[in-house]
Amino acid sequence: MVRLFFGALVLLGIALHRDYGMSWDEPADRLSAFVSAKYVALRVAPELAARQPRLADIPDIRSHADADHGALFMLPLVVLEALWPGPDPAEWAYRRHLAVFLLFVAGAWGVYRLGRERLGSWRWGLLGAGLLVLSPRLFGEAFYNAKDLVFLSLFTLAVLTLLWLLRQPTGGRALLHAAATAAALDVRSMGVVLLPLTLGFAALEMAYRPKERRPLAGALALYLPAAAVLVVLGWPYLWEHPVGNFVAALRSFSHFGRLKIDVFYLGQFVSIRELPWHYAPVWLLITTPWPYVALFGVGLVGMSGAVWQAGPAQWLRRASARYDLLLLAWFFGPLLAVMVLHSVLYDGWRHLYFIYPAFLLIAVQGLQWLWRAWQTRLDGAPTDRARRVALGAVLAALALGTAQVGWRMVAEHPFQYVYFSFLPGRAIEQNFERDWWGLSIKQGLEWVLAHDARPQVPVSMDARTELTLQINAKMLPPAARARLRVVSPDSAVGGYFLSIHRWHPGPYPASMGQPVHTIRVGGATILTVLRRR
Repeated sequence: MVRLFFGALVLLGIALHRDYGMSWDEPADRLSAFVSAKYVALRVAPELAARQPRLADIPDIRSHADADHGALFMLPLVVLEALWPGPDPAEWAYRRHLAVFLLFVAGAWGVYRLGRERLGSWRWGLLGAGLLVLSPRLFGEAFYNAKDLVFLSLFTLAVLTLLWLLRQPTGGRALLHAAATAAALDVRSMGVVLLPLTLGFAALEMAYRPKERRPLAGALALYLPAAAVLVVLGWPYLWEHPVGNFVAALRSFSHFGRLKIDVFYLGQFVSIRELPWHYAPVWLLITTPWPYVALFGVGLVGMSGAVWQAGPAQWLRRASARYDLLLLAWFFGPLLAVMVLHSVLYDGWRHLYFIYPAFLLIAVQGLQWLWRAWQTRLDGAPTDRARRVALGAVLAALALGTAQVGWRMVAEHPFQYVYFSFLPGRAIEQNFERDWWGLSIKQGLEWVLAHDARPQVPVSMDARTELTLQINAKMLPPAARARLRVVSPDSAVGGYFLSIHRWHPGPYPASMGQPVHTIRVGGATILTVLRRR
């Protein structure tokens, strides 16, 4: 069953990866990877690199604004692209999408293994992986988000290697965890939280398992320098000044000092530097399926009850309790840090996606608690029967709610990435951003070309989002791409104006054109196509 699940997931990714457009982050990520590749090539093989015809077109790593972004995932992909570019640039964009999804499958496997370790059954572990796949936003973004979804997968695998190290400390496991830590850190500097997690929970194991103190101390003595070396090795930006550049990268990620943008939140445009403390938890709540939120609450209640019954010190004597504490630290630590430190966020809670596997594993524990409570028979009294009926009704409601999530994912494909759990469409439009990635433009352009037979079709967008128009045009087949003529909004008479409503949440005046096509998800408009007369 496990092999069937993950095999089917890989096949699903292969079948669907061409359905998604290109996000406006992708060109910047690709360029940053080429910048790192140029730097590595000039350091390792300068004569060969100097003969490359387009080397001068790539910025120098010392002057590139995004050089401090980890490029470990994209780096090998752009190297392959440079070696075998092929006739159509869209092909490599689709290959990158497939690579992101395959790593997401590995992250789902990590959730499965973590769930199996804690809950004692492959069935419960597989359920955790299934809930990750049935999380619409993350499933959709798993086809193109080479930052947050890649980091989620690598961070999950790093937590799994940490658990293995704590259970049985050996030199091999220390090196494996060091490699997993470095991989996560070399994609997002937020991976640095793996260091206090590792040290803190290793200290906890030493306190409650005295016999493992020496092996754990030896493993940590190997892990820390190995992780440091591997982090620097996989992040070319650090090569010249490892400590100074790493600190600069941490500061940049924490505050995004270069960005000066507004987000549409609770019906108002707010600077990303002035977001209220509740920005991240509200986004998490409204974009996570309600059955998972309810089960997470049950899981927290169950954990709290166990601590209350046994007392904190006695509770922590159990290995399962220390595992639960790891999940709580994984989820609440980064979330509370962002809220307390007022870290700069934008585009919802995507910078915190990596805490979501811990959320799901706590939710699966909540479901296991409900399931066992429903199965337990007491004395057959009427109160016992009423309890079982009530628990059965709750389980049925949760199952139906999860089935509805799956149905929506199919019905709203390929726009799962703009899923809202329980809000009506009108409330979404009036209060929150929708397709900030701009992927729906691909389908908008396909509609325009299918309904306008002219050999040249003028298309335009607002200047702030025009990049998404240009890059999604490149995702179309060459013949379709050749028919499009990207123009400014002022000169688009007789053509089309597309809007993803990022900085214009409401409808447009008649002077902008007549709406001829809309894409709606969950009752909310995510794309409007207007015909200019």
